[in-house]
Amino acid sequence: MSQKDWLEKDFYAVLGVGKSASADEIKKAYRKLARENHPDHNPGNAEAEERFKAASEAYDVLSDDRKRKEYDEMRSLFGSGAFRRGARAGGGSQFDPSDLFGGFSGANAGAGAGGAGDRRFGGAGFSDIFSSIFSGGTGGAGPRRGPQRGRDVEAEVTLDFSHAVQGTTLPLTLRSPGVCDTCHGNGAKPGTQPRTCPQCQGSGLISRNQGSFSFSEPCRECQGAGTIVEEKCPECRGTGGVTKNRTINVRFPAGVADGQRIRLSGRGEPGEKGGPAGDLYVQVRVRADDLFGRTGDDITLTVPITIAEAVLGTDLRVPTLDSPVTLRVPPGTPSGRTLRARGKGVQRRDGKVGDLLVTLEVQVPAEITDEARDALEQFSKLTPIAERAKLDARLRRA
Repeated sequence: MSQKDWLEKDFYAVLGVGKSASADEIKKAYRKLARENHPDHNPGNAEAEERFKAASEAYDVLSDDRKRKEYDEMRSLFGSGAFRRGARAGGGSQFDPSDLFGGFSGANAGAGAGGAGDRRFGGAGFSDIFSSIFSGGTGGAGPRRGPQRGRDVEAEVTLDFSHAVQGTTLPLTLRSPGVCDTCHGNGAKPGTQPRTCPQCQGSGLISRNQGSFSFSEPCRECQGAGTIVEEKCPECRGTGGVTKNRTINVRFPAGVADGQRIRLSGRGEPGEKGGPAGDLYVQVRVRADDLFGRTGDDITLTVPITIAEAVLGTDLRVPTLDSPVTLRVPPGTPSGRTLRARGKGVQRRDGKVGDLLVTLEVQVPAEITDEARDALEQFSKLTPIAERAKLDARLRRA
């Protein structure tokens, strides 16, 4: 994405959020647009693909606090005409950002691109650019376009409850920019090689004097790359990268929780010019189980028992995520009591394991036989009534 786009594109409008939007609001808006316009869900739809790329570009900037601050500052400064340059032929005019950023481009945003890889201005920040522009005398050295770190990639995976507790390895297919297999990233047609730019001698930068100031700007001959591709690769058309599918196996550790974010170093987008690859961040969602729940490192389970089992006690066989266990229900157990099966919960990082918490719920039958009714009436006569002394005292005062 050209840095001139920072001035021409309203990333807030692309995501449909206000300038004061929080990080969560920006992330929510991006995910909604990414789901709606993802190429996998809209095969052959060029407009949806463009909207997807635009949302990824916007999120790449606005999701990173430093990028967002510099983007806001740049649009505010240049948009207000705060910088003006000297007279040109035909009179003075407002500073044209294209004179500074023209032809200076980075890789296009890819599917699920995150914001941790800083590739603005060829690796230089906002303050670096201005120190380069307004350096006095013979001028300072501007930013060089050397090896560039690849951008981070975000993905989301939904796991079954048992897989989240016990751990699993799953294949994850990503559609994102990657190195062209035909030219291996150099952008040149097979059998040819890029040549060093004769204008900038491979530096990617040209120094210019402006009155008492001097500054460096990206070389327009090679677009700041330092090399020129004369015969472009037919696969990537000289860019060195293509959007493609790639499948990687992701190991989810035992005990991974819903909402947890897993970082896989070096599994994001490839870097440029031999730079390191970005990282892959996988957001985990855990599918609810029809029996089990989870509280921290403990697994929860609710089990119904009969009135007789609660009064007389019983041995209760219950399932776990591996093998069943038998719990002793003591006589006179009230509804809502929780029994504990130690070591049947979630494995902790230190190797210890949580427990299975079984909550007993006395189940009252909706219908009973005449014989059961007679037995209950006899039981009622032989047992003391429930202790309601406090209730009775309050009723007498009412």
